[in-house]
Formats: sequence, C-alpha cells, structure tokens
Amino acid sequence: MGAFSDSLLILFLSLLSASNVFGSNICTSQGVTTCQHCLAVHPTCAWCSQEEYGKGGSGASRCDLKANLLKGGCSTDDLEFPSSTLNIQKDTPLSDKASGTADDVTQIRPQKIHIALRAGDSQHFTVSVKQVEDYPLDLYYLMDLSYSMKNDLVRLRALGNELAVTMGRTTSNLRMGFGAFVDKTIFPYMHTHPPEALANPCFPQATCVAQFGFKNVLSLTEKVARFTEEVKKQQVSKNRDAPEGGFDAIMQAVACKERIGWRPDASHLLVFTTDAVTHIALDGRIAGIVQPNDGLCHLDQDNVYNKTAVLDYPSLAQMTEKMSQNNIKLVFAVTSTVVPLYKEYSNLIPGSTVGLLSDDSGNVIQLISDAYARISSNVELELVGVPDELNLSFNATCLNGEVILGLKSCSGLKIGDTVSFNVEAQLRGCPKEKSRTFTIKPRGFKDSLEVTVDFSCGCDCEAEAQADSPLCSDGNGTYECGVCQCHKGRLGPTCQCSVEDYSPSDDANCNPKPGSAICSGRGDCLCGQCSCHDNEFGQVWGKFCECDDFNCLRFKGALCSDHGKCGCGICQCDAGWKGDNCNCSTQIDTCMSRIGMLCSGRGYCECGVCQCTQPGAYGDTCEKCPTCPDSCTLKKKCVECQHFERGQYTEDNSCSRICKDEIKVVEELVFHESNAAAVNCSYKDEDDCVVHFQYYEDETGKSILFVIKEPECPQGPDILVVLMAVAGAILLLGIVGLLIWKLLVTIHDRGEYAKFEEERSKAKWDTANNPLYKGATSTFTNVAYRGT
Repeated sequence: MGAFSDSLLILFLSLLSASNVFGSNICTSQGVTTCQHCLAVHPTCAWCSQEEYGKGGSGASRCDLKANLLKGGCSTDDLEFPSSTLNIQKDTPLSDKASGTADDVTQIRPQKIHIALRAGDSQHFTVSVKQVEDYPLDLYYLMDLSYSMKNDLVRLRALGNELAVTMGRTTSNLRMGFGAFVDKTIFPYMHTHPPEALANPCFPQATCVAQFGFKNVLSLTEKVARFTEEVKKQQVSKNRDAPEGGFDAIMQAVACKERIGWRPDASHLLVFTTDAVTHIALDGRIAGIVQPNDGLCHLDQDNVYNKTAVLDYPSLAQMTEKMSQNNIKLVFAVTSTVVPLYKEYSNLIPGSTVGLLSDDSGNVIQLISDAYARISSNVELELVGVPDELNLSFNATCLNGEVILGLKSCSGLKIGDTVSFNVEAQLRGCPKEKSRTFTIKPRGFKDSLEVTVDFSCGCDCEAEAQADSPLCSDGNGTYECGVCQCHKGRLGPTCQCSVEDYSPSDDANCNPKPGSAICSGRGDCLCGQCSCHDNEFGQVWGKFCECDDFNCLRFKGALCSDHGKCGCGICQCDAGWKGDNCNCSTQIDTCMSRIGMLCSGRGYCECGVCQCTQPGAYGDTCEKCPTCPDSCTLKKKCVECQHFERGQYTEDNSCSRICKDEIKVVEELVFHESNAAAVNCSYKDEDDCVVHFQYYEDETGKSILFVIKEPECPQGPDILVVLMAVAGAILLLGIVGLLIWKLLVTIHDRGEYAKFEEERSKAKWDTANNPLYKGATSTFTNVAYRGT
C-alpha cells in the first residue's frame, strides 16, 4: 500500500468498501483499540465512539473508513474524523516601492497562516516574495586596522563620499557606519615587550595606536560626511601573530544592534575587509581563554569591546544564528591570498558572499556594489522553529514561471521581481504539544510568514472518558470513546475477564488460521483474546499481535531510513521520500549544477543523486566532462539568449535559469593573461555573421561574458562597383584582344618580309652590256656661250 499515492489509495479503498462494508482495509487491518491510535494509522481512517456500535455479532471495527462507519450505523455525532484545514489569516498585497520608511512595506505574502493537520496528512500553500525598489539600507563597514592594512586605510579616506554616492543609487534611504578591529588584547596575541609596545605596538620603527579588539567608531547614520570624517581620524595598530580577531568584531557588530544602530525596517549589509586569516572558536585556549563566546553585546561606554580577553572567539554557527536573527547579510572583502579560505567560510554561512579586494582597497566601492547586487539577486527561504514531526517540501517558481522541484531558492533576480514557492506541510507524527508556531522568511529580510499548526492527533471523545466506569465490568476499566481501556490484569471487550481465568479452550480464538502460532508467537491468549507482549524494540498490536512498528525494511541500520514511519511491516514514507525503505529522495536540489541545470544537462536525477548519461561525464552534478563540448560551445547559447535574445534558451524560457553569467558589451576583446580560464571564442550565427566573445572567470569564481557589440557580417554587393568592374573587364578584354591581333599580324608580316628577303637574296643578275641599251644622258654644245 505504501507505494500508492494518497489519491489512488483513497480510490482503491472506496471501491473495496463499496462491495464489502466490513472488508479489510488499511484502517481495519491494523487491529487498533484506541481512537488516537486509529487516527494515526492513516488520514482516511475514522473512529466510531457510539456505545452500541459493533455489538450484536456484526464484527464491525470501530476504526474504519468514514463511509464504512456511516453505512454500519454509526451516527455523525459519534464519528471522530478530524480533517486537515488551512486558513490564511493575513494576506496583505506585496508592495511595489518603499516610500521613506519600510514600516508599511510588504515583501512576503501571505503573512499569517493557520493549519490544522492530522498525522500522515498534508496541506499546500504558496509563499510569494518580492524585493521592492528603494528599500532602506544600513551599511556597516568593518575594517581590519592591523599594520598591513595601512595603505587600505589611506585609500578608504578618499573613497568615503564616492561609496555613499554609489550605494545611494541603490536606495535613497542609506545609513553608513564604521567599525575597526585588530585582535585580543592579551599575550600571545599582542606585543608586551618592550613596555613601550603596550601603548605603541609599532615601537621603535613607527608610531601607531594601542592594540584593541573591536571598537564601534561610528554608529549607522544618514550623515555621510561623518563617515569620511571618522575614517580620516583612524590610525592603524599592530598585533603579534598573523591571524586577526575579525570574528570577535563580526559578533559584536551583529549582537550590538542598538549600539550599532541597525534599523528593524531596513536591509542590513555588513562589509568585512581584511588581508589576513582570522582566529576561530577554541583558538582562545592558547591564551588560557576557556569561556565560550556568549553571543551577547559587550561594548563599554567608549564603544570598545571589553570582553576581548575573557570570551573565546565565536564559532561559525554562532555568527550564522545571530546574523539570521538580525537579518544581516555579510560581505567578505578580502585580498587574493585569503580568498579561498573565506570562500570556505562563506559556504558555511548562508547569505554571505566573497569579493576580491585589491591590495590598496581601490576597488572596494565596485566590490561592495557587485556583492550587494549578487546578494540581492538571490532569494532563499529559511525556516525557524519547525517541529521535527513536521516535514516541509518546496517547489520554486522563479523567473518566467518556470517551476523547479525541490528548491526553496531563486537566483538571477532583479529588484522588483516576484517569485513564489509552493510549500507542502506534512505531519509525520504527533508531538507532545497540541499546537506549534514557526516562521518562514527570506534570508536577510525582516518580513516573514508566521505559520501556526494545530496537531489533530487526539479525539474529542477522550475528554468525556469515565474512569472506573460501571460499563467496564463494575469499574475494571476506563470507558473512553466507546470502548473499555481495561485495568492491568483484566481483559475482554468490557474487561469482564481476569488473567487468572485462563482456559486452554480459548486458544482457538487466538489463531489467525489453523496450525499457526498462538497470537503470532508474540502474545498470550487470555480469555480468548491476545494480550501482546511488551517488546524492547517497539510496540506490538493487532487482534493476533501481527503488527508492530519495528519490522520494516532498513537502510544503513535506520528503520525506514529515518524518513518514514513503520506501520505493520510497511514503511509509510515522509513527504519528499519514496521507496520500500524510504531511502530515495524525491527532491532534486542536490542534483542542480552551479549554472542551475539538472545534472548539468548530462544525466538524470535519481534519489537525489545524478546518474550521468553523457559519455565521459562525472562529478556530483555531472559537471566534469573532458570529452564534452568546450566552454565556447556551451556559452554560445547564453550569448545568443542574453545578448541577442534569441536561440533555444529564449524559446524555452530557460535563459535566466541556466545562464548566470554577467554580460558586458565591448568594442574589442582584451585577453586576461592573469587568468588561464579566459577563453576567446567565435561562432557563426543564423545570418552567417561571426560573433566574437570571451568567457572569463575572475578570482571569486564569478563568470563574465565579454561580447563584441556588433558581429562581423559579410558585406552585400555594390552595384556601381559591379557595373564598373564588368565594363572595365569588357574594355580590358577588348584591348587585350586587339593587342593579341596586332601581335599576330606583326608576327605574320615579319614572317612574310623575311621570306621576301630570302627570295631576293637568291636572285642572280647578268652585268654585261646590252646592245640595245642607250644611256639616259646626251651632251650638247652651246655655240653662243662665251665662257664667262
């Protein structure tokens, strides 16, 4: 039965009861004898407290399906069948924008819910969350003032006003404060020799102020000029060992909310800057400090931490709890040498983030702005005060209406975006209290949802129980809910039988079938009724002692994997779990990769674990795959949807979930030689244009896509150029043709002339006198000529 869903189970039982009113079902098969136990069997079970019910030989069970009890003659007034209900008591609409103060701003809806639940049953409700625009912000700058931060202090003095202007773009209601820390003022954390080092730890090389643990220099104020003014007054100090006492300072900055000035109706941002590692809990033993940190405020009249040499450093769990109580988000602004360490701390402190601080803090403004945007882009629900018996499961509806099963967080959001979470509350067992209140709140928000749960585990008829009732054989039991609860040593429906009245002839009534063990070998047959033995492993019950709550399948030694309840040999799994031994999780948040894809798109999620199907893929979320497409191929789709708003991710509305990269449009790409993870990529789009982009991961792991603004597209043909080219080609061909013709003619003429010369050279002429020849010249004499 445990493998069926509730709806199928109810349908099955309804059909079964239609044909046989008193047939066996999940309610009657348990052999329960009390109203409270009946209601705990299954949400479909009811109990009839009517005195006459089942008498007259009908054999009807008082614990049965509601329809069966009514058909069997049980009156409605005597029917115990509490139903689960949900009532929204306060449901103020979400705000769009904060106006001046956040007193009337609503960022979560609904605000108050009342639920009545019976064991095994569940109720669903939806929680909507919206980060409103222009919400008030408190920013407290907590700075390491050890000697190595000297240059950073000088830089911060010049950046105070610019920091206020930058954060002022986020909200018009900004308050800023400043605090400083070094380390505990006790040996071996501080310099004690020579004696001058107590007042001047930098003696004799330089001058600096005496060492201190933590001091609140400036409480949160809207007067930004005060911030710059107080920062300019500060001087560095010097401690003896390398680690600093930063966690002491964080605890005081969080715990002293009145002295620091944290407003209850504002977002709280604590910026922690350092270039060194920090001491953690139990490090105080080196100085003989054994008293654990109490998580309380210990600032004296000068706003200086006065328990620095008395209390140990706080633990990560203590700081996380305090920040959650006060809705404070933490930003670790640290230098490159300690970024990996603080990333590990950040993984253990929900709602925190890490930013890379330059050597002189020159990028602190951009770092804080980016960190705040990164924190604000994520909404994660946290639970406070949920009873162990109540199981909550979540399905997130993030951007574009996309539902992500098993998640209680959304990322990639912008101010003004609204997300919702469908919550299923299932009662696994009955706690001692009849009612319990818990809260659901977005991490870092002041707004929360208050949920009050009434546990419908008892029966109204129990209030009318009659001790030593005459209905139970003259006072041999308590008459409760229509049955007698017999005193010790008495048995029978009306406690009419005594243990001393045992007769072997009664054993026939204690055998489920001939040849079987009496009372399943786990009880004694007394007065024709099985009296089940006590068992050190759990409870044994049933008409023939056939049921128990400890003989179910186990996983790694845990009954029903500690994720369900054993009922008569069958594991009844809690919400979010399935399988014969309830060891298979139905949630998929553990299978989501860093980019928000289920098993990185290379496998499927089974029992909360990724089963990789892509050849060569491995890792917890199949994120590693040497033979899979490279980063250029993977990021190509993100460039298409984020920059050009087209492609597969745009069509299926998965861009915001899968592509978490920051897009920066540039004119040209500059290769980041300091990081080998920077890759230049190119691809041809659907228009045959070449798109150039660069995939780059900075030291904090933040991925950035630098995309050239315009792709390189092939130029279309120029008609004038084509015409001129064709005309020029024709003219050129004509000239070439003429030249070729001229060349051929010249060659032919020269050949003919050469033949003529050759023929002429072969001619032989006779040179003798020709008698017929008369010369062309005649001589005449002029007789009249005188000679002068």
